[in-house]
Amino acid sequence: MKNILILVVMIFAAAAVGIFLIQDNQEEADITANTTKVGLILNGSHEDHNYVQTHFEALQSLQKELNLKIIYREKVPNECYDVITDLIEKEDCKIIVAISFGYGPDMKKAAAKYPQVYFLHAAGTGEAVNLSTFFGRMYQARYLAGIVAGMESETGELGYIAAFPIPETIRGINAFTLGARSVRPDAKVYVRYSNSWTADEPAGLECQKLLDSHPIDVLFMHTDSIMPHKIAESRGIKSIGCNKDNRDLFSSKYLTASEWNWQGYYRQQILNCLRGKFHGKHTWLGMEEGIVKLADFSPLVKDRTKAAVGAAREKFLSREFDVFYGPIRDNQGNLRLATGESMSDYTLLNTLDWYVEGVIVEY
Repeated sequence: MKNILILVVMIFAAAAVGIFLIQDNQEEADITANTTKVGLILNGSHEDHNYVQTHFEALQSLQKELNLKIIYREKVPNECYDVITDLIEKEDCKIIVAISFGYGPDMKKAAAKYPQVYFLHAAGTGEAVNLSTFFGRMYQARYLAGIVAGMESETGELGYIAAFPIPETIRGINAFTLGARSVRPDAKVYVRYSNSWTADEPAGLECQKLLDSHPIDVLFMHTDSIMPHKIAESRGIKSIGCNKDNRDLFSSKYLTASEWNWQGYYRQQILNCLRGKFHGKHTWLGMEEGIVKLADFSPLVKDRTKAAVGAAREKFLSREFDVFYGPIRDNQGNLRLATGESMSDYTLLNTLDWYVEGVIVEY
């Protein structure tokens, strides 16, 4: 008798789950019955083989599933309010996505003016009822990239080309250096800034200056220009990619890449918009959510390097470790984080302006 009761309960539970799944699938079919226009504001080319393209491809991949029409504007300057207005009033976009920190003021202004429109701002801060800002903890993948660089370098001298000296790039430089020095304590990371996210010429010029000045044998970058990779390849110097895996373009000395996977986040947020369940908030997602990762390794990467990266990745996924846990000293020898201390998200996002031990910034 007892077994019969258990069987009956299991049948009812399975039926209930089935009903919920049917209702959920029906709801999704209903809310995607009509085409939704999404306005996408890009600070560079949608085919940049870098950060901009990762957003473009993620949203393009959702067009059929969610019945979207992506209307994009590329190479848009920070002053984007008129572009937003055009996308809403002329193109009838119901969702606006912008991907650069500099778009923040105009996104907030537009969100206040158009309360019926949803706004998603990558690399932004703040929130409103109809505005969410979001980013991923890419510094975690850059820490893993630092481990690769440290273990694959013969000289211990590493290069880093970055766009601007802002908290986003500084935390990346620091994370990369901490990763490298976790496996090679004497590693040095030489940094030069191109003062542009997208322009090839300054990125290439600063890269040449760096490689001419030091015996650098592994290069990393944090720009949306892939010119530093081209220069490294031409000189026979190993490189690690940023934002997107470009192994198909740079096969001979390309080791791996820290890369973005925005698709899951965009899918959930757009569904929330369509369901009328959107709640504006600021979100900073980590490796365990799948938004950032280290790409597959090239055949050049040694097995011992892969093992070290795998062990560090598991610590991130289990949340037993994050990059900015003390003790950490700055590049002037000052103790910035004592043992047992960790850096706050506010500092990492907004005020970080110093470099860890091992970083040499050149101007």
